[in-house]
Amino acid sequence: MVAETGGGNLPRILVIDDEIAIQRFLKTALDAVEFSVHQATTGHAGLAAAIAVRPDVILLDLGLPDLDGMEMIRRIREWSQVPIIVVSVREREDDKVRALNIGADDYLTKPFGIGELLARVKVALRRTLQQASEPVFHCNGLQVDLSHRRVTLHGEEVQLTPTEYELLRLLVAYAGKVLTHSQILKQIWGMAYMEQPHVLRVNISNLRRKIETDSSRPRYILTEPGVGYRLRECD
Repeated sequence: MVAETGGGNLPRILVIDDEIAIQRFLKTALDAVEFSVHQATTGHAGLAAAIAVRPDVILLDLGLPDLDGMEMIRRIREWSQVPIIVVSVREREDDKVRALNIGADDYLTKPFGIGELLARVKVALRRTLQQASEPVFHCNGLQVDLSHRRVTLHGEEVQLTPTEYELLRLLVAYAGKVLTHSQILKQIWGMAYMEQPHVLRVNISNLRRKIETDSSRPRYILTEPGVGYRLRECD
């Protein structure tokens, strides 16, 4: 079944979930902040809606009656880079890592607060709308100028090693999104380092010491336990 509410030029959110209670909850919450809500209760209906609606964000349950959510992510990623936020009762770390590695942008475990959900949706929308002509990242005193490869903290230049800079640049490119350990290792160090997470931990620790006021309580580079890291995206 597919349903729709709202319209016009509002951001389009596609909810793919077979739980009627969840559908009602999300519809009420998303309508309240003026999103155009499209709903599907099966995997096949969800795929059809993704093509027809061209949503700005997809909220995807993994436990669908006809298609596994992981397969849904793979199929969507064959033709679209639309942000996919998984909303699932599956809370095992390996499920989260697997979903993120095959193309999901974020992962929320049910039950979740509506405030957290809306924050994640807004981050995904901002990331989609970011313009390449504005290659400067700002957040609470941290500034990363990608054009000039310059990093400053409260106006003072921060000296980073080439690897530390590339690591920060990658996190900036996906600000607000969880990057798994394997995704980061592959991007920065290559396939040969995929099974060496200690290399990543050491460099994250070094980077935090340079940009965090208290590296034991980071404000910028957040840890997703057992999964990876997320760079906070500020309003």
